[in-house]
Amino acid sequence: MKRKIRQFLNEPLQAQIRDVQIQLRQAKEDNVATKLVTGAVLAKLARAAKSLREAEFKVFSQFGDDGIIQYLISHVKPRVDTFIEFGVEDYEEANTRFLLLNDNWKGLIIDGSAAFIDAIKASSFFWRYSLKAIASFVTAENINQLLVSSGLTGQIGLLSIDVDGNDYWIWKAITAVDADIVVIEYNSVFGVERAISVPYKPDFVREQAHYSYLYFGASLPALYNLALEKGYAFVGCNQAGNNAYFVKREKLNGIPELSVEEGYVYSRFRESRNQEGQMSFLDGIERSALLEGLPVVNTVTNKEEAF
Repeated sequence: MKRKIRQFLNEPLQAQIRDVQIQLRQAKEDNVATKLVTGAVLAKLARAAKSLREAEFKVFSQFGDDGIIQYLISHVKPRVDTFIEFGVEDYEEANTRFLLLNDNWKGLIIDGSAAFIDAIKASSFFWRYSLKAIASFVTAENINQLLVSSGLTGQIGLLSIDVDGNDYWIWKAITAVDADIVVIEYNSVFGVERAISVPYKPDFVREQAHYSYLYFGASLPALYNLALEKGYAFVGCNQAGNNAYFVKREKLNGIPELSVEEGYVYSRFRESRNQEGQMSFLDGIERSALLEGLPVVNTVTNKEEAF
């Protein structure tokens, strides 16, 4: 009897909660629709831009990468409208979501969190578009098998790499696909003088590697050298100073190739943490000082050095 009474008392509240959840989902979908309308207008402007900087705008990307990608695909004209992106978290902020929803590209996204991937699969856009989503911690050892088992091999339009750690080593390991455009995160704090990366560690986790949250990834010169080996030209970075862009040399179609010095952008966002895990908002040389003495790999000599 008590159980039935509790159920009766809870039903109105549960119904209210369901109504609120429905309204929130509808509001979220309406917001996405509005963003897409605005983004479609901005995309037309970006395609007519004369530089990456001029093209930047944000719809779903963390910074201005949605615009840069629209600018690049308008020049490169990829023959295959397929993307791969890993390190997407819940896909609310991602480099390829605008490509999916605005340009109707198809693709594969990978994230180490099963909860994030489950949430993506439960989203309304998941069934409306050709999107594969896999929960897996990406390593240099498993990346090619993940791609092959997902049916993605050979030519693709765009590859986006942002895993906050082994980015250099994973790109170096990829042989299953060949992308016309590559966007990859670089660590601005590592500077522009040395070609360096964090040492490869299959289970590298940024927040565990060093309390500062600044010890991850690779310098722009390291990625630049790797790009040259793979047949890519460096075409610039976003204004935020966290993503670098590379295009297959034969697909440049008038996009100017840049040197590291010409294209490097120093990051101004302040995401450092203190030893208690709280944001410390450090900038400039204050950030670099925290990393002094930590091990890095010189990607030219393949020898370990101190930062």
